[in-house]
Amino acid sequence: MTHALNSIERPSGLIEYPVQPFKDKEFSIKFLQTMIRTRVLEERMIKMSKMSEGFFWIGGPGEEAFNTALGLLVDKGEGLEHDMLHLHYRNNGAVLTMGAPMIDFIRQMKNVSQDPFSGGRNFVSHIAKKEWNVMPVTSTIETQYSVAPGTAWAQRRAKLAGKKTGISIVVGGDAGTAEGDFASCLIWSSRPEQEVPLLMIVTNNQFGISTPAQTQHGEKNIADRAKAFGIKTSVVDGNNPEKIWAALQSSMDYVRSTGKPFLLEVSVSRLNGHSSSSGGNREKGFDDPIDLFEKRLAKLGWISKDFLQECTDAAWAEANLALDNARKESLPEASTVQDHFFANNERGGIPGRNF
Repeated sequence: MTHALNSIERPSGLIEYPVQPFKDKEFSIKFLQTMIRTRVLEERMIKMSKMSEGFFWIGGPGEEAFNTALGLLVDKGEGLEHDMLHLHYRNNGAVLTMGAPMIDFIRQMKNVSQDPFSGGRNFVSHIAKKEWNVMPVTSTIETQYSVAPGTAWAQRRAKLAGKKTGISIVVGGDAGTAEGDFASCLIWSSRPEQEVPLLMIVTNNQFGISTPAQTQHGEKNIADRAKAFGIKTSVVDGNNPEKIWAALQSSMDYVRSTGKPFLLEVSVSRLNGHSSSSGGNREKGFDDPIDLFEKRLAKLGWISKDFLQECTDAAWAEANLALDNARKESLPEASTVQDHFFANNERGGIPGRNF
């Protein structure tokens, strides 16, 4: 069946797509529109950081093809029967694709109390959404890799008990694989006869802040490190929507059908540097996945320059309206600083209460 991508709300659960989705004109155009919305959201927030309307920016310009595909292919919902997502701070596009409105991210950028991810208490791109199994993104590098086997183990137990389950998906960057949490993930996901349904994704943009990967990695591919643990692997060009879609779909199908882990290394671009700490300006030497896909669809005669301009203008109108609304919202009250530190919000919202 052909599914029109909805920029407002992606339905829950697994969705059936065309067997060859990028031979489908409607699907391809909607995929491109979603990529454009993601890019405009990031550019809006970069401008906010330069206008002192946010303390810090970090995000994923250059990862739009990967994030759009991931956001469409996950089994969206709450509980072990759906996919559990352990993302990092370059995955705004995945959650936007899943149905979150632009204003959610802009609210966190402005640290207003209406920020649905953290109540205005966390960095931008530190997304969390319980009803979609999006685990809280952390500032500590790669710790999501040591947490993800836990939800995968819970899903394994539920499946052994005869219940319907999803899989766990964890995403991190190439530099963070030097952390012990990544090695722990490889070990705990692959113990013989106790393997867990975990898809590990490493987005490799060839840099860790300002350190180039070629000065740090002795292996040819990061994915090669998983082979010693008997984990199946794949390396894919994440700037090509068709290739990343096929790789994600195949690896997810493998984990779902076998209950075993899989490591997917995705080559991506880092178009605006590491973060606002390095300026957030456009960098040279990287492929732009949106430009590449636009040229492909234009060659097929499916889009025109006027259409692309209309899509971009519509995305900017959406982003600017979201910012205008967020500007009218309040900062969090001092009395809420201890909210959500403990289960059931114990000690939360009580002025003057100290630990």
